[in-house]
Amino acid sequence: MSLKEKINEDLKKAMKSGDKIRLETIRSIRALILEFEKSGIGKELNTEEEIKMLSTAAKKRKDSIEQFRNGGREELAKKEESELQILQEYLPKQLSDEEIQSEIRIIAESLGAKTKEDFPKLMPQVMKSMKGKADGKIVKAAVEKYLGIN
Repeated sequence: MSLKEKINEDLKKAMKSGDKIRLETIRSIRALILEFEKSGIGKELNTEEEIKMLSTAAKKRKDSIEQFRNGGREELAKKEESELQILQEYLPKQLSDEEIQSEIRIIAESLGAKTKEDFPKLMPQVMKSMKGKADGKIVKAAVEKYLGIN
């Protein structure tokens, strides 16, 4: 089942259940899909594009949560957290810190990366491997830690 079909099914379920936050979040995902389709790029919505789209939406929610907390708006931060949890249901399972470290070790060994000078060749490979499976900030920190930067 494609993301579009799953979203339409979940939209119906959310309407029937009366879960307003779920309904609102699913509608926002559906809007992203429709926007992509009508953009005229000429690309088909594939899994990679779906992950990119959902990751961007999740990142926006994380940034909003941080901003609301800094501004003392806890109720808005909680709403964004709820939306983030719903978005994460559609993303691939996020890797644990141990899994991230293990993946970095494997990629670094295959590239022969050992020092901070190897960061520019290691980081792009790691991000490519973990696209949609881990937050970029966490991955960057883990790569820096592995290479002994800091």
